[in-house]
Amino acid sequence: MKLANPLDYPIAVLVGGISLVLGVRLLQMPNIVMLPVAAGITVAGAGFLKSREPESWELDNPELEREIIAVKTSALALANKSNDLRLVARNLLVDSFQMDLLAAVQMSCDRASEVPTKIDSLALRLQSSNSLLSINELRQQLKEVQQKLKASGGVAKQHFNQLAESLQRNIKLAQEGEDIRLAQVVNLSTQIQDFTGILQQLQTKLHNSDLTDSQVIYDLQSLANDMVSVQESVYILVSK
Repeated sequence: MKLANPLDYPIAVLVGGISLVLGVRLLQMPNIVMLPVAAGITVAGAGFLKSREPESWELDNPELEREIIAVKTSALALANKSNDLRLVARNLLVDSFQMDLLAAVQMSCDRASEVPTKIDSLALRLQSSNSLLSINELRQQLKEVQQKLKASGGVAKQHFNQLAESLQRNIKLAQEGEDIRLAQVVNLSTQIQDFTGILQQLQTKLHNSDLTDSQVIYDLQSLANDMVSVQESVYILVSK
């Protein structure tokens, strides 16, 4: 439950006050007992009310605000799915020749669980129209992607190439004075969707494949490597 200042939630204060009166007058409880109980009820009530509020970062662009909220929702879903995949992998990948696959899956799942917190930090940086979006920072992101691109092949190479093209477009727009925060968040949304898609595909294959077949394990390892590549691209966009 989120921590909240009870003074920001009059209803919670009212409920706490009522509980104090009822405890003292109707239940004949001593004040020394009911005061901390009433305070606890007030704090818990404020936390509950705060948790029911839609998340907001008070950005200066409503469309950007909506997009970052949507990305955070997608990231939370990704984290939940990654926990499911981690359990499936631990239960099914138990033989020695499956350990490389298990390690790749667990690494990506661990990183996926960190993405929602990374997006919270990103949203704070986005509160300024110039934050995150300096041309130097965009160039650094592009440099990291290009390094990954040189070392990649197949699906991963195609993925990093598409991200590099998007970053190059955003650098050009930034050089022209455009606010590209929304474009960057859309890039991130695409990467998270790709991450989630590969994760779901891998979980389905783990359930439905013959895991004693070395060729099957090889194919699953290739898919896991693709997932690692997408996970790396997500981290490039959310890390500072």
